[in-house]
Amino acid sequence: MTPLTIRPAVIPGELDLFNSFPYTLNTQIAGDLAAGRRRPEWLWLALRGDRIVARAAWWSRPGDEHPLVMDILDVAAGHLEDAVRLVETALPTPAPEYTRFLPPDWRRSDADTWLTVLERCGAKPFVERLRLHWEPGTPVAEPSGRLTFRPPRDAGELIDLMTLVLEGTLDAYSRQELTRMTAREAAAEQYREELARYPSPPEWWRVATLPGGEPVGFVIPGHNGYNPIIAYIGVVPAHRGRGHIDDLLAEGVRVLVAQDVPRIRAATDVGNVPMAAAFGRAGFHVFERQFDMTW
Repeated sequence: MTPLTIRPAVIPGELDLFNSFPYTLNTQIAGDLAAGRRRPEWLWLALRGDRIVARAAWWSRPGDEHPLVMDILDVAAGHLEDAVRLVETALPTPAPEYTRFLPPDWRRSDADTWLTVLERCGAKPFVERLRLHWEPGTPVAEPSGRLTFRPPRDAGELIDLMTLVLEGTLDAYSRQELTRMTAREAAAEQYREELARYPSPPEWWRVATLPGGEPVGFVIPGHNGYNPIIAYIGVVPAHRGRGHIDDLLAEGVRVLVAQDVPRIRAATDVGNVPMAAAFGRAGFHVFERQFDMTW
């Protein structure tokens, strides 16, 4: 058998070779490289002769020194061991989480060689998520009149509300964070590392209040560099169970529709049944699943 070679891809000369495996992210790689979300040294190939038998890639936010997530791993039929060697060779320390986008009806099968490779390399399933899509022309609920919406007064107000909504959260990542830090610390970190780094303006963000001015929750419409999104939405514990989530979600959609967006994306854990149901009532449909693993 032709010897195995494992190395980073030579970009841009080998971009077509790297993309010879079909995957939904292929169309984004060139743009990610230009924007600094990927680096050539984060795209790896396993080759036998001039044939690619496996590939792996990592992604991060522009300006980050280290990759945030491993989001590509593909394996040619019969080359599982080659892919294991690729991952063992290229995997950074500490190992970022892995995420894969899959069809909406995906269920694990023996055909998921990528999953077998990752488990052989020590990764474990963490959470499965629903990726949701809203299209222009879908009806948007009219304001119920129960709530008033305004932008947050400042970062502190939003972090305060984010801290409150972490009580009883069904989100797997939030629950994991609460095992290693306080709710306030988790909220501040998410604000700093995610929300504040979106290229969209914070003027889109909305706090919902009762007629007397008491906040009941918030919604964060935004743009993540790829799509308009509902980035975060939550109702504070004292006001849950009254249907406010539907008002908040509809307001978030209205904010983005006013920007004449071509679509809206969102995501929630499979286990977060109430949030998934709210997205469904708002006209979102599941277009993909997301499978996340950690080391």
